[in-house]
Amino acid sequence: MTDQPSLEGLKVLVVEDEMMVSMLIEDMLSDLGCTVVGPASRLDEAMELAKSADLDCAVLDVNLGGQPIFPLADLLRERRAPFAFATGYGDAGLREADRGTPVLQKPFREGDLARVLGELRAAAG
Repeated sequence: MTDQPSLEGLKVLVVEDEMMVSMLIEDMLSDLGCTVVGPASRLDEAMELAKSADLDCAVLDVNLGGQPIFPLADLLRERRAPFAFATGYGDAGLREADRGTPVLQKPFREGDLARVLGELRAAAG
């Protein structure tokens, strides 16, 4: 990973409703030197964090217990906070407005997460 930009100190909002997956993502982020914001397992909780927390980017599960994550994606886009979707469906479950947004195909590895976070950090400037 020497060709990857440093992710040290990157503040990442984690939105995931499966506890084991959330814990795995948190562990990966910690290993990469990132700071976990949240995590949030419900849309209302995630929306509140996105409005109030200091964050650099976000990793969003597309489906939170049957509830689409798209209102949060819209809010993050308004705030100019880059984000990636995490889903088992690739970009098939995304809206047209979300095409081109980075997608982490579940299950993903730490290297995949690091690559996408590097892209988000670069996008943030």
